[in-house]
Amino acid sequence: MSVPRNLTLLVLCLCTLPLAALAGSRAQSPKFVSRSRVPRNNGGKTFTLTDKFNGQTFFDNFDFFNQTDPTHGSVNYLSKGDAQAAGLAYVQDDGTVIMKVDNTTQLSPGQFRNSIQSKNTYSSGLFIADIYSMPHGCSVWPAFWAVGGNWPEGGEIDIIENVHDATFNQMTLHTSAGCSLDNSTAAPSNMSGNYKRTEAFTSTILSTACQSSPTYNDGCAFQSTDTASYGHAFNMIAGGVYATLLSSEGVSIWNFPRTNIPSDILASQPNPSTWGTPAAFWNAQTCDTSEHFTNLQLVFDITLCGDWAGATYTSAGCPGTCAEAVADPTKFDYAHWAVNYVAVYQ
Repeated sequence: MSVPRNLTLLVLCLCTLPLAALAGSRAQSPKFVSRSRVPRNNGGKTFTLTDKFNGQTFFDNFDFFNQTDPTHGSVNYLSKGDAQAAGLAYVQDDGTVIMKVDNTTQLSPGQFRNSIQSKNTYSSGLFIADIYSMPHGCSVWPAFWAVGGNWPEGGEIDIIENVHDATFNQMTLHTSAGCSLDNSTAAPSNMSGNYKRTEAFTSTILSTACQSSPTYNDGCAFQSTDTASYGHAFNMIAGGVYATLLSSEGVSIWNFPRTNIPSDILASQPNPSTWGTPAAFWNAQTCDTSEHFTNLQLVFDITLCGDWAGATYTSAGCPGTCAEAVADPTKFDYAHWAVNYVAVYQ
């Protein structure tokens, strides 16, 4: 969802950085390609837990963006105090962290519904998010992502993102010039149909140009082929784990359903070399991670309508208008994040 914006936020290094907005605001037609370079997934090196956000202290490490949504969503982002007072950000007795859209107040069409966006920060590493359920529904546009300063110079990794009641997750990079998704081994142009994929990733390429700007912000994107990777289907299996590895070899994203989370993740001893093919992989040979990704901040947010969900509301088969959906509180019973924890390893 990338439109440049300046945000004031508390990051874990206690500094203030400018951010960009959410990525991937234009959906594209998928195409299959073949790949020959397979990530080594950090060669089985040992990772050390540096931070874990969960339970009653989760929000101690986050600040809340409470300015106008730069992606033009129909939301009022609240401060931490206001969001907690409104019951939009809280921790359940079982330790589950809830971040939600207001689903109780009836509005008039055109009024904005309260929502929240929380932030924290990191540089490179292994980021593991255990998510019980994610937002979905007509007009809803959620994302879990990482972004650096001076967008797009610091880079952006969209780990979970889509709109409405989409089935498949979309994963996207946004960067400065000089980064692309490597499809140099794509099938010859005289071939047709769905091209065979090799073992570099399991998803479908949507776009290959990562360079982003206010006038072109598609980024280089994958669409998952897992029908339980996003939205309602993800929630019906009690969610699972998204793991993102940013290393000198590139960027890799895995998605594990609740019933198939690797034992090493459960034991807090993650070993990506044993996880098999990632859902998405951007090779550092065509996108130098040290050059394009710095001072990344982890972000959860929910917006409504806006540049992507608003533009696709009718074509997604949603009833009425996006503004009418925002006015109706019954539309947002499923518009919330339920997060078990976020862990960062180096």
